[in-house]
Amino acid sequence: MKSNYTFRTLIENRVTASHFALHQEIDDEIIREMLRLATLSPSAFNLQNWHFIAVKSNQAKQQLCDIAFGQAQVKEASVTFIVCGDLDGYRRLGDTLQPSVDAKLLPDSVRNSWVSMVDNLHRENPQLKRDEAFRSASLAAGALMLVAQDCGFASGALSGFDADRVIKEFALREHLIPVMLVTVGYPVANQRPRKIRNPVNSILEFR
Repeated sequence: MKSNYTFRTLIENRVTASHFALHQEIDDEIIREMLRLATLSPSAFNLQNWHFIAVKSNQAKQQLCDIAFGQAQVKEASVTFIVCGDLDGYRRLGDTLQPSVDAKLLPDSVRNSWVSMVDNLHRENPQLKRDEAFRSASLAAGALMLVAQDCGFASGALSGFDADRVIKEFALREHLIPVMLVTVGYPVANQRPRKIRNPVNSILEFR
């Protein structure tokens, strides 16, 4: 995949897409590569406590559109990702970190220390598990939209959906929680421009 932007112009040109070119598919290998890049995002202790469902079929997109209160971009997009946080990511941290140990990027003693620390922190703390899952999934979702933009696609993030229906109708395992939907597809010319952001001085403090 060839980049279409410098990083600054990528940020400045990305808008939230409300419409997509219809009947345009994105190849599965491109989807896999976009997710590979998106999941280079940071997560605490390298938990990687995220999971993605790429909704591509017309039937599944219509089903998800209904769950998302009829927002048409869900079914117009080439693919809509259900971005999930994984509450059980901490349970697999040893296995998750093993490739870094094997590559001599992380000492085995550090891996063991992290596994013990994270287990102690998370095992009896459902709020922390949920918070970390939302943080990690949100960071990856933001990166996914920038990767999509870099590939020449349009994208958007949606929080308006019935989470309980997503869990039930898409048979999410009990440790997965839907965090947001990310729509990705081919752009059209009539997108609404990005709304003006607050000036930096209004949201920044120096101490």
